Amino acid sequence: MNVSRIIRYSILIAILFSLSNCKQSKTDVLYDRKYIDQIKAARTDAGFYLSANLVPGGNFAVAKNGKIIYSEGMGLASEDLNVPATRNTKFRIGQVSEVFTALIYQKMVEEGTLQPDSVVQYYYPGFPEKKFPLPIHHLVSQTSGIREPNENEKDWRGLNISSEQGLDSFKADSLLFTPGMYMLPSMFNYNLLGVVMEKATNKKFHSILEEYVTDTLNLKFTEPDNPLATIKGRSDFFDHNFIAQVVKATTRDMRYKAPSEGLLSNAEDLVKLGNAILYSDYFTTGFKEKLFEPVLISGSTPSRMANGWILMTDNSGRKIYGRSGTVTGGGAALLIYPDENLVVACAVNVGSLSDDYPVFAMAQHFFSENEKQSKENTPAENKEEEAQPDKK
Repeated sequence: MNVSRIIRYSILIAILFSLSNCKQSKTDVLYDRKYIDQIKAARTDAGFYLSANLVPGGNFAVAKNGKIIYSEGMGLASEDLNVPATRNTKFRIGQVSEVFTALIYQKMVEEGTLQPDSVVQYYYPGFPEKKFPLPIHHLVSQTSGIREPNENEKDWRGLNISSEQGLDSFKADSLLFTPGMYMLPSMFNYNLLGVVMEKATNKKFHSILEEYVTDTLNLKFTEPDNPLATIKGRSDFFDHNFIAQVVKATTRDMRYKAPSEGLLSNAEDLVKLGNAILYSDYFTTGFKEKLFEPVLISGSTPSRMANGWILMTDNSGRKIYGRSGTVTGGGAALLIYPDENLVVACAVNVGSLSDDYPVFAMAQHFFSENEKQSKENTPAENKEEEAQPDKK
């Protein structure tokens, strides 16, 4: 028996033992007993991911038919203090931050605060004119022609950098192509879009995020990271050194890139966001259709991304909307299977070297052909408040 199989069996035994007792006094886990077999399998995938990748800690959540049926914190939020990761622990979610910014953008368009065909300079005159006009809708669709950041810009270690100052590294550069000709994902697109939103509303991005998303949808654990503030429940951050060992990450100030990759969140909030997109009246049917509508590249080729989401189909033909992200000190992934009414998410405290999060493996256990619910029609084991989507 090889080492990886031994590790996997060890994790499975530990998970089965912890679930064998219905009481949940010693573990931070929420689960619905109707899905107990699927949850055991999903927990094995989550635990194996942490162990195999030497990830200190994370949290994981699954929702089915608008209800969270599984949520758990695993591992450690702080190795130095031996603080366990819980369901409420906040992690850096990297590029998953873009889906929040894109939701705000589309709501602002819906209410008329932003006009998609208006150029950037209409809202932000401080942005230099380019050879080609740059309407703001090309920012959210990543088709602006703005270049990608270099390695130093991706890992900039400046402190107290405002969102507008964060544009200085690229705003004088020429566009690489006519907007709309190609898709080139870059954090600069969403950072610039965040400044446009601030100028249009005369509010800071964190206030805009609260107004349009987190307060409205009751996402209590999602906010911009701030190294100079005490943030309750925030995990420590870890990184890989030059020989891929996991070590404490050095300080990063992510506030200037909150719209692109600077948010904190957890798996439950990400799943609640997915539930809201599927079920909440806050998002109209037309809004939801537009949210996942691919743009046409060069006027004819449908894109594989829309409003921060990657549009996918699995080998069985299931439609998937997903996004993953990784930054110094953390990462996350979020999947929505709209036809299966399934949402899966995870968040961890070390940036992934492969971006190979366990959410796809976890999701496999909850498809209809794999659902072997208990014959007993037993209600959910936990008595805590269920994370139902708010009706707005």
